[in-house]
Formats: sequence, structure tokens, C-alpha cells
Amino acid sequence: MRRLLGLVLLAIVLAATALAQSSPEEKVPPGENDRSIAAVYSGVAERIVGAALVDDRASRRLEWLSDHIGNRLSGSPQLDLAIAWALREMERDGLENVHKEKAMVPCWVRGHESAELVSPTKRPLVMLGLGMSTGTPPEGITADVVVVRSFDELEAQGEKCKGKIVLYNAPFTSYGETVQYRVQGASRAAKLGAVAALVRSVTAVSLRSPHTGTLHYAEDQPRIPAAAITIEDAETLARLQARGERVRVTLKMEAKMLPDVESANVVAEVRGSERPDEIVLVGGHLDSWDVGTGSMDDGGGIAVSWEAVRLVKRLGLRPRRTLRVVLFTNEENGTRGALAYKDAHASELAKHVLAIESDSGVARPTGFGAGKAASPAARAAFKEIASLLRGLGADRIGEDGGGADIAPLMKEGVLGMELSADGSHYFDIHHTQADTFDKIDRTSLSMCSACMGVMAYIVADLPERVR
Repeated sequence: MRRLLGLVLLAIVLAATALAQSSPEEKVPPGENDRSIAAVYSGVAERIVGAALVDDRASRRLEWLSDHIGNRLSGSPQLDLAIAWALREMERDGLENVHKEKAMVPCWVRGHESAELVSPTKRPLVMLGLGMSTGTPPEGITADVVVVRSFDELEAQGEKCKGKIVLYNAPFTSYGETVQYRVQGASRAAKLGAVAALVRSVTAVSLRSPHTGTLHYAEDQPRIPAAAITIEDAETLARLQARGERVRVTLKMEAKMLPDVESANVVAEVRGSERPDEIVLVGGHLDSWDVGTGSMDDGGGIAVSWEAVRLVKRLGLRPRRTLRVVLFTNEENGTRGALAYKDAHASELAKHVLAIESDSGVARPTGFGAGKAASPAARAAFKEIASLLRGLGADRIGEDGGGADIAPLMKEGVLGMELSADGSHYFDIHHTQADTFDKIDRTSLSMCSACMGVMAYIVADLPERVR
């Protein structure tokens, strides 16, 4: 009850803030000649926002997923449970055309793993094997460590890397720039004869917490084991090397690949009233890494996408076009779900008006990113719709739109967009044991649901298709 009253008060404050921020002309009720998007849809936007802020279904649903099912790596029984649960719950919500669509996904198993500094002193290193990594022999790999801070430093080491374990101690600048060491590092080291690779976790903040994530092996290089270690341990090894001491580590990993297994995307809709063959898609990915509970990445993303469509249904709204929610499988280590969706819907991709992804966390929303492919007319429409979210502080339309699961659609010409949220602390817990429900702010989650609902519904209901 306390949270409900708090959200009601928040809704009132945000509405007042929006009014205060508007120009005098905006405060005057629009006349019959005012047919702007903001004027036509202000009432329905208020209904969606209000419903989202006083309904805690999304947070309760995410809490249940996190606490009862937990992490959901592709090919795992937990992901199968999550798929079955989502289908049941969508049916209970009264959504239409609820079904799953088959996707074959990789099955990578972590197994037991450890890393230990054995020289010049002995101590355990906190580590997480990288997704899709091969394992070590049962006795592990014991070798000297070569610490580098960049690929340029790696190349400068040349033959010195042969028979060694390469550690990339690359400080975090941005995720897009720093993640290259996790993704490419093993094969770049193997090319120079390294027997294993370690990578400093891709984060700026650490409480001795390792961050996993997938790697990509180059087809023309040996596949060597690879793992992430903490910032603290990476810095320790770097200091030892800088003092001229011999740094030696034992790495043990049971990681292995099993044959592909069947998984599925989960799909549900609110069917369009006039142009049901035209589609506005919202979604995120249901799978997660096998650590933590995948609450932020991407349990929150699926919760707000799902809730956006459920709210439209609950409010009795019926847009002109079909509003479709997709919970994608296998984003983390293969994007097979995204590719399966593209293939299964190849004949109707031209009818996809917009695809909105939520996979950047569900902290306080700031707006949306619309890909650079968006036309000036489309961007103008998005900005006008976003103006209805000014009271939530979510009226920004950036040029950084997209996402891993909608990328295959965007390559086929579908307009893509992402929900943007405050990312100040997203990478603190990204791909770690700490990605758990306690990191979710329930009010921010409700606000994200409101933003997704307003943007998706209005685009789906506009008289003319956004192009």
C-alpha cells in the first residue's frame, strides 16, 4: 500500500512538472485544428502512464522470475522453465496469438573452474570462464603470464607470448571499446602462441567481482581457454610483472560445448483493428548468463516490454496496427533467437513498422534511441511522441538506437529503436553474480513500462505509417 500511494503521488508530481515545463500555448486545450500527434494522443498517453505507475505487475513478475527460476542460460532447464512460465502468464493476461517459435540454440556448459596465482606467491584468483570458451586439460594449464594493456602491446610482445597465458589488463573506457578484449582476445593471443587468455572484467567498478560474457573464436586460430578475472586481481598481476617478478598462474576449466538444443522465442499480441498485418514489435531477451538471476540483463527488459503490451490490453485500447511482444531466446551467446525470428517472419518484414528493444537496463528512463536510418519525418514523429513523456524525464530521442535482437530486422530495413535508461551503474553488475532483483528500482521499472507503452501504442495507432 505504501508503494501504491507513493506511485500515485509520483504520477501527480510528474503531471504537474510536465505542465510547468510546457509553454503557455501548450497549456491551452488544443482546438479542432490542432491535429499534432501530441495533441491527439495526450489523453491516451496519460492513461498509459497513470496505469503503469500504479500497477506493480511488472515488478512482481520480474521478482518471481528472478527468485523462482533464476539465471537462464541457453540450453539450460531454467530457460525452458522460463519459456513455459511466460506462455502461461501471457495467456492469463488475455493477450492474443500467444505462442512459441522454435529456435535451435548452442548449449555451453561451464562446469567447475578455478584460477590460482602460484608464483611469486600463492593465492586464488576470482574468475569466471568466458562463454563459449573451451576447457583446459583435467590437470589445468600452468604457465607464466604476460600482462598487456592493449592489442598494440600484445603485438609488441610477439614471440614472448608463446606458451604463456596472456592477460589483457585494459582499463574500462566504454563498453563498446573495452569489450573487444573479451570478444577477440583469445584468438589474438592464440595467434602468437599463447596457451590461454585472461581478461580484466569489462567494468569500471569492482568489489572483486568478475564479469563473464561471450567470446568469438577466429576460425583460423587454435581455440584456447579464456576467462575473466577481477580488476583487483588484474592490477595485482600487472604490479608483479612491473617489478620484474615471474608471474605464474594455474587455470582449470571444465567448460565444454554440447550439441545444439531446441529453444523458443515467446510471442504474444494485441491485434490491430484496421491494419493487423502491420506490426510494431517490442521486446528483450529471456535468456541470461548462468550467474546471478539475470534480473537487469535482461529480465527487466522483457518485463517492461511485456507490461507495455499488457497495459494496452488492460486499458481496452486497440491500435490500428498489431502490437507484438517478443521474448527472444539466446541473445547472450549466439543471437539464434533473433535470427530465427527474422527467418520465420521473412514474408512480413516489410510490414514491420518499428521494432523497439529494451536491453540496456531498467533504471530511470531517459527516452529512446532511434537508429540513424530513421528518416527526418520519422524522427520528428518520435520526438513529438516523446514530448508526452517529458514529465517522466524521458523525452530524449537520440541516434544510438538498435539492439542485438532487432539487429537482423534492421539489416532487412525495419526501423529500429531502443529504450534508453540511466546507465550509470549498469555495467557495475553486468554479467555478474550481482545481477539480482535487489538491484531493480520498482518505480523506475514502472516508468520504463510507461515509456514503452506510450511509444509503441501511438506508433501502432497513427493514421499514417511512420517511415
